[in-house]
Amino acid sequence: MHCTGGDILIASASLLLALLLVARPAWPDETYRRVAALTLAFAVPYTVFSEWLNTEVRGSWTYSELMPVVPLLDAGLSPLAQWIVIPIAAFWWAGRPNRTQDRTPFTADRPIRP
Repeated sequence: MHCTGGDILIASASLLLALLLVARPAWPDETYRRVAALTLAFAVPYTVFSEWLNTEVRGSWTYSELMPVVPLLDAGLSPLAQWIVIPIAAFWWAGRPNRTQDRTPFTADRPIRP
């Protein structure tokens, strides 16, 4: 629960900071990709820093021997991948056009006109 709460705080703070820096009043219609990219640009390095701080400096936890570690970063592959894959998937899903507005309701024998 502790780590999930931390991930929610990282995601919220990264998104809020990105929105404050580059979003326009017409967001998400404008600057959507910039906000998404900047959110990742804040979240991923912070995650690497946090993993390093908690495993190397504080010793709050350690990785299992089964956890692949990314060389040069000394960060676990799973937490790093989580902060790349999940936000990209979430922004992709949130940015899809609302397809329900494009559908014309119909009955079996004829279309219904609004």
